[in-house]
Amino acid sequence: MAVEGGMKCVKFLVFVFNFIFWVCGVALIAIGIYAQVALDKALVVSSASASSTPVAILVLGVIIFFISFFGCCGAWKESYCMVTTFAVLLSIIFLVEIAAAIAGYVFKDKVRSVLEDGLWDAMRKYGEDEPLTEAVDELQRDFACCGANNYTDWSTIERFKVNDTVPRSCCRVNTTSCNVHPSPATVYEKGCLQGIEAWMKKNILTVAAVALGIAFFEILGIIFACCLMKGIRSGYEVM
Repeated sequence: MAVEGGMKCVKFLVFVFNFIFWVCGVALIAIGIYAQVALDKALVVSSASASSTPVAILVLGVIIFFISFFGCCGAWKESYCMVTTFAVLLSIIFLVEIAAAIAGYVFKDKVRSVLEDGLWDAMRKYGEDEPLTEAVDELQRDFACCGANNYTDWSTIERFKVNDTVPRSCCRVNTTSCNVHPSPATVYEKGCLQGIEAWMKKNILTVAAVALGIAFFEILGIIFACCLMKGIRSGYEVM
C-alpha cells in the first residue's frame, strides 16, 4: 500500500509539473511575441541570424506547450511509452537550452557587431528600399536615436553628406528645417545601437529568470516522469 500511495503522489506531481510546463510554454510564447513586436524594426534592419532569435523563443514555447500536454496524457493513461517519450523529449529540450545558453554567452559580443552591421547596411540603403527606410525611421523615433553610433554617422552617407542633413526621423521636434545642419540641440544625439542594447539589458533579467525557472521545473519533471515510468513498468496500480 505504501508503494501504491507513493505512486499516486508521483502521478499527481507529474500532472502538477506538466501544468507548470504548460504555463512556462505560454510564458515563452508571450516573451517571443513581445520581443518580436518590441524589436520589430530593429530586426528588420539586422541580419537573419539576429531576427531569428525571437522566433526561436516562440518555437521553443510552442514545443514545451505540446510536450506538457503529451506528458499529462501519458500520466493519465499510465502509458509507459508516452511517459518515456515525454521524459526523453524533455531531456532533449533541457540539453538544447543549456547549449543555447552557452552559445549565447560565447557569442554575446557578436550580437553587437551583427546589429551594427545591419544598421549600417540599412543606412546605406536608406531612400532606395522603401520598407527598410520606413523601418529605420520608425526605429529612430521609437528609440529616440539617430544613426548607428551617433547622429554624425549619417554624414558618411553620400546623399546626406552633400546637404549636411539627416533623416527627419532624427529630429527631436519635427520642424521644417530640423534635419538641416544637425546638432545635439535639434536631433537625437545617441545612436540606435545604444538604444537597442539598453532595451536588451533592461529585459535580459526577465528572460534569464524565466529560463532558470523553466530549467528547474524541467529537471523535476524528468525525475518524476522517471519515477512514474518505473512504477508503471513494475506493474503497480497507480490509479
